[in-house]
Amino acid sequence: MWHHPDRAHRRRRPRGPALAALAVTGTALLTAGALLATTVTGAWAATLFTDDFDDGDAAGWSKSGGTWAVVADGSQVLRQSKPDAGLARMFAGSTNWTDYRLQARVKPLSWTSSGGFVGLAARSPGATSFDRLALFDGRVELQAVRSGAVTVLGTAARPVPADTWATLTLEVSGGTVQGWVDGTLIGTGASQRGQGRIGVQTDRATAAFDDVTVSTVGAGPTPTPTSSVPPTSSPSASPPPTAPPTTAPPTTAPPTTVPPTTVPPSSGPGRDLIVATTGDDANPGTLAQPLRTVQRAVDLAVPGTTIRLRGGRYAPTTNIRILTSGTADAPITLTRYGTEHVLIDGEPMPHTPAPLNGSIPNIERGAIHMQASYWRLVDLEIANGPYGVYCRTCHHNVFQRLTTRDNYESGLQIQGDATYNQVIDLDAYGNRDPRKNGESADGLAIKEGSGVGNVVRGARLWNNVDDGFDAWMFRSPILIENSVAWGNGVNRWGFPDFAGDGNGFKMGGGIPDAVPHAVRNSIAFGNAVDGFIDNGNPGAHRFDRNTAWNNGRNGFTVNRSASVLTGNLAATNPTPVSLGSSTGTGNSWNIGGTWTDASLVSTNAATITGPRRPDGAIPTSPFLHPIGQPHLGARL
Repeated sequence: MWHHPDRAHRRRRPRGPALAALAVTGTALLTAGALLATTVTGAWAATLFTDDFDDGDAAGWSKSGGTWAVVADGSQVLRQSKPDAGLARMFAGSTNWTDYRLQARVKPLSWTSSGGFVGLAARSPGATSFDRLALFDGRVELQAVRSGAVTVLGTAARPVPADTWATLTLEVSGGTVQGWVDGTLIGTGASQRGQGRIGVQTDRATAAFDDVTVSTVGAGPTPTPTSSVPPTSSPSASPPPTAPPTTAPPTTAPPTTVPPTTVPPSSGPGRDLIVATTGDDANPGTLAQPLRTVQRAVDLAVPGTTIRLRGGRYAPTTNIRILTSGTADAPITLTRYGTEHVLIDGEPMPHTPAPLNGSIPNIERGAIHMQASYWRLVDLEIANGPYGVYCRTCHHNVFQRLTTRDNYESGLQIQGDATYNQVIDLDAYGNRDPRKNGESADGLAIKEGSGVGNVVRGARLWNNVDDGFDAWMFRSPILIENSVAWGNGVNRWGFPDFAGDGNGFKMGGGIPDAVPHAVRNSIAFGNAVDGFIDNGNPGAHRFDRNTAWNNGRNGFTVNRSASVLTGNLAATNPTPVSLGSSTGTGNSWNIGGTWTDASLVSTNAATITGPRRPDGAIPTSPFLHPIGQPHLGARL
């Protein structure tokens, strides 16, 4: 069965001039009791506008020049495609906005002139005056533009190659404008004026734009692993702090004790931060004086920090947002303290569940939402969230020994630009999506994006409403090994018009690209439809030594791909394989014979589905080993 694209992203519309004017000035906020919670610290900054274009249109934007359209590029993006267009612009927001931060992902596609650029604009009262951060072919400039006249405030030799995403940030506050690219400060200078709309722009260039967010001024932008290039001629500055949440705060006020504004000594590189349900966010984060909230520890973490959570249930009313990256030499770790059990419970968060056909803004996806790299999430249980863990545009992360269960979307989802992420010994089960009647909640999804080096090992994915594993619209190869998927695609929740697909391992689909995924030494059993399926992805997939048993339709469906299958076992499925033009050797259907339960050493799944070993590995057993065939099927 085909899996439909996830259409959950929707823009949050501007809130109107009156409320926007109130939201963007600290004085007005402090005098408005109903909005007091948004100004206690930078962590409570409010969102004025956000658009990730995944609803398929650019409503709310106004055009000036160029050829603009929302198109598919992993996810839906806004693209300007006319290469010779001079100063093509799209504007959004309110001319009354004053102090705010504009952040977006920008991907240059081509330059047709050495003077061509792509970028962001802020405080635009009209079509020719604004502050601008512009990417040229080989450099970046922070500019103040007044009636078309350009003043360069800062420049850096910061090349962003064509077809590469970069995160651009413009902050306008008082009489000052600052600009960053991937966390690197480009410049600081005098803003051209005091208020105005936002814009995305190209000039003799083509580009794509995504994840546009405007928020009240709080903390600095999000650094990424590519933020190591210093500016060549801009004021020196320390790395900007953590980016603020990009959604409105909860309606209840935050804790009355305001957290300290400096990082405590215990949070330096290689040091621990301790969090406990009985702690206080004004504490330094030591074992004797722990912090109270996971978010406070995340905001304080720097490369090399390990955040250790004391045992208990953490149930924040807004999701935990990881927006600052570690480094290759000093990743940041979020884990439990010792062997104490930690539950991060997303039930009090918004969208738990979202209504039927409702949407979840990108930043609110996940009990843990990540837009960062070089993190390690280890030994945590995440339940009842709007997704369990949602990682978008993230690289070199490790997700190890996590349990993601009973979430209102996929248990763990990696999306967008994503490279070299490792999912190790994951248990993901019972995840469902009432808002889509089962159409998209998988145990594990690496989907709607691209990036090499993503690996899944030792995962158990069961009783999820849609599929165990889903690579829908992911344009780069993924390796899956030593994993098990069972019981997926069954309507255990009584959803009307049930839309769950019910496959164990789904190898993408939804795009014409031939993406060659690989699955080896893995088992799919008791799924509602197929054990392993190419789902229309025409790639040359490799299936080596896998077992499909007792699935509802086919053991292996590879009839729309150029797959190569070696040493696989299909037993007690209505049809062992739908092969099409795919090829292979040494599979049970090549060997011949009737492969039933009597052909197997054991059909008792109790060991393989029971408690994991102390090191997190799936316990070994003779489950589904074929009698007298040591080179056939999976061995777990």
